[in-house]
Amino acid sequence: MDVRGTVAPGFEAVRDAFVRNFEQRGERGAAVALYRHGRKVVDLWAGTRDVDGREPWAVDTVQVVRSAGKGVAAAVPLLLHQRGQVDLDAPVGTYWPEFKANGKERVLVRHLLAHRAGLAALDVALTPEEAADQVSGPRAVAAQRPQWEPGTDHGYHAQTYSWLIGELVRRVTGRTIGRWIAEEIARPLGLDFWFGLPDDEAHRIGRIGPVEPPPAEGGGALRVRPKRSVVEAYGDPASLTRRAFGAIDPFPDENDPGYRAAELPASNGIATARGLARCYAAMIGEVDGERLFAPATLTLARTEESAGPDRVLVVSTRFGLGYMLHGPAAPLLGPGSFGHPGRGGSLGFADPESGIALGYVTNGLQKGVTADPRAQALVRAVRSSL
Repeated sequence: MDVRGTVAPGFEAVRDAFVRNFEQRGERGAAVALYRHGRKVVDLWAGTRDVDGREPWAVDTVQVVRSAGKGVAAAVPLLLHQRGQVDLDAPVGTYWPEFKANGKERVLVRHLLAHRAGLAALDVALTPEEAADQVSGPRAVAAQRPQWEPGTDHGYHAQTYSWLIGELVRRVTGRTIGRWIAEEIARPLGLDFWFGLPDDEAHRIGRIGPVEPPPAEGGGALRVRPKRSVVEAYGDPASLTRRAFGAIDPFPDENDPGYRAAELPASNGIATARGLARCYAAMIGEVDGERLFAPATLTLARTEESAGPDRVLVVSTRFGLGYMLHGPAAPLLGPGSFGHPGRGGSLGFADPESGIALGYVTNGLQKGVTADPRAQALVRAVRSSL
């Protein structure tokens, strides 16, 4: 395996795990980056740019990272709160009056971030074109009646998160969330990260697609049979699980240039591994003179808001304000870690106690939502290096 990039002394185990992902866990093309205390210590890439191609992954290759982008999107309302522009305990309708319809008068901003708004699904799914037009999605969630009493329980807002968070940001700032991130986060930090891939960057993106993991007896990761309740939830078209992930129907072609150019913060973040890692590094400390979160904001991001059985994912999950927290469903580095996986593989997170920030990006999408075996192998390698 021709692995490119650099590894600082002491982190060789991360490179070894990255290589084994290709040899044993079905990796096609991927990159991993690691920061510690604001300094980049791992920056590796290998394989092919396209999941179904032969062109090598380049130093500047970017990929759709699906829900791993939610962690960057969540930073926006938290930063607006930090700047005094958003009250996390205010009703969403304070900023977005139309949202108050159908029993949502007491939905708070923090409910959106912690997946407690009761708006995980839509009664009528949106087409891919409607999902991307920046009008139909916000209108649909504003009119939607909650699936449970807001604030009383949690369930992963897999797709509706796009329009809930995106429209809140637009109402407060007058800018789309993609533009806000480009101007206020990506540009100052020098990040390769977008919601809405610019035309002049489109030549850098690779194709993503499903891949089957190798069988466990071939040396791959241990396969764990999903609980029957999980299988049934994903298999039942009427379940909240299927409806939440199916809020856009038919499922978009994620390699279509139009989809990549859309701003869907729940699902179509586009990034390099180092872009994800550098963003999380700036959430927990200074990176080349730039820092995102003040200490109080960092505390908000990783203080538990939701825990227990997830109405959508079925398994037990933990969320802070916008971030998944370390736990059995989403194992990160340690108890204080926070971040977000992307369905199929990609991952970004930070661990303030160790000063670690990790970004992992792949073009080969394996089954699973929160604990991809390739990402977990990298996390274990980081843990062994500390």
